[in-house]
Amino acid sequence: MNARLDVILKRFDAPDETRTFDKGRFEVVHLGGMTIGRATYEPGWRWSVHVGAKLGQAMCEVEHVGMVVSGRATAATRDGRVIEMRAGDVFYIGPGHDSSVVGDEPYVSLHFIGASEYAKVKA
Repeated sequence: MNARLDVILKRFDAPDETRTFDKGRFEVVHLGGMTIGRATYEPGWRWSVHVGAKLGQAMCEVEHVGMVVSGRATAATRDGRVIEMRAGDVFYIGPGHDSSVVGDEPYVSLHFIGASEYAKVKA
C-alpha cells in the first residue's frame, strides 16, 4: 500500500498576506495548519511607534517564538528587562513588550508562534 505524502512549498517572495507599516513589513504564509511570519524592519523602527500607535497599543501583546535571520533588535519587557537579539538567536518573548532595531542594518526574523495576530488591524 502506498501512502500519499502531501508536500507544500511556499516562499516569502510570494506570501499569502503582507502587513505593511512605516519602516517595516510582516509577510505571512499559511502552511499545513500553521501561520508563519517574516518580519523585516528598517533601522530606526520601533514597535510602539511604527506598529502600536496605529493599533492604539503601547506594547505588543502577542506571544512570539521565532529566530533572528539578520540584524539586531531589542525587546523591552513590561517589568523593565531589555534583551538584545542577534542573527542566529532563537527567541521566546511573552506578551507585554516593545521592540526596536539596533544599529544601521535591517532586522529580519521568522515567527513560528504569534504570526497569525501580529500587527493585524482588527476590522
